[in-house]
Amino acid sequence: MRTSPRVTVVVIHRDRVDVIGKTVTRFREQSVPTEVIVVDNGSTPETQSRLADEIGDAWLIRTGANLGFGPGGNVGLRRWLHHHQTEWVAVAPHDAVPQPDTLERMLDALDDRLTVGLASADVGDGMVPVIHPYLGTIEALPTVEEGFELSGYPHGTLMLARRACLEEVGLFDERYFAYCEEAELALRAANAGWQCGLIRGAMVNNPGMSASIERVAYLQLRNTLLMIREHFGRRQVAFRILVALLQVPIGLVRPAARGLHWSPRGRLLGVRDYLRGRFGPPAADVRI
Repeated sequence: MRTSPRVTVVVIHRDRVDVIGKTVTRFREQSVPTEVIVVDNGSTPETQSRLADEIGDAWLIRTGANLGFGPGGNVGLRRWLHHHQTEWVAVAPHDAVPQPDTLERMLDALDDRLTVGLASADVGDGMVPVIHPYLGTIEALPTVEEGFELSGYPHGTLMLARRACLEEVGLFDERYFAYCEEAELALRAANAGWQCGLIRGAMVNNPGMSASIERVAYLQLRNTLLMIREHFGRRQVAFRILVALLQVPIGLVRPAARGLHWSPRGRLLGVRDYLRGRFGPPAADVRI
C-alpha cells in the first residue's frame, strides 16, 4: 500500500524534456513520501508529445503559454490548495537536483517551528539570502553551519511553503513573471508574522540558466524596483535606481565590478519599464 505523501512538489517546466524526467524521479524518490505536480509552461509541441512519458505518474498541468515562474507556480499551487492535503508544498524549476534526503532534512528542521511559513534548501553558496530596504535581495554571512537559520526570503531553486501561510498571505505576485517573486512573498509573510528560514545541509543544485543574461538583468532590476517601492518606499527605490545607473559606467571601466548578470542594456530597459509601470512578461525588445 502506498504511503500518504508528506510533501507535494510543484515543478515548473518549459522545454527541458531532457531533464524533467530525472527531476521528477529525484523528487519521487526522496526519503520522505512525495507527490509531484508538473506545470508545463507552454513547451513546444515536440516537447509536449514526450512529456507525459517522461514524468510517469506525476500530475501534469499544461498552461498553453509561458506564464513565467511565479504565475506558472501559482497554477500548481492552486491545484495543491484545492485538491491535495499535505501541509507543505515544495516549488522548484525543472532542473533542480536535490539530494535524496533534502526534503526530509527540511521537514525535520521545521517540525517544531510552527511560525515558519517559508523555507529553502541549501544551494551550497555558504551565504544567507536577505532583503535590504535600499538594495533589494542581497547575501549575508551565515549564522550556523548545519540546520535551521533565519533568512530574509527562500531560494527559488527549492522552497517550501506551509499551507496556513499561503492561505493567509496569498500566492506569488504575478506581475513579477520571474525573479524576486519569492522575496516579495516572504515580505508579505513577514508582515503577517510568518518567519522564513534556510536549512543548511539540505542540499539542492540548479546547474543551468535558460534565459539570456540581458533578460535576467532586466527582470531582476525591474522587479527589485517594484518590490522596494511597494514594501519600503519611493526614497529607497530612487536610491536603487541611482545605484543601478552608476553601475553601468563603473562596470564598463572595471570588469571586476560587473557582477554575475552583467548587461547594461538589460539594466537600462529594466529601469525604463519600471518607470513606465510595465510588469509581467519581459518587453518585446528585451533579447531572449
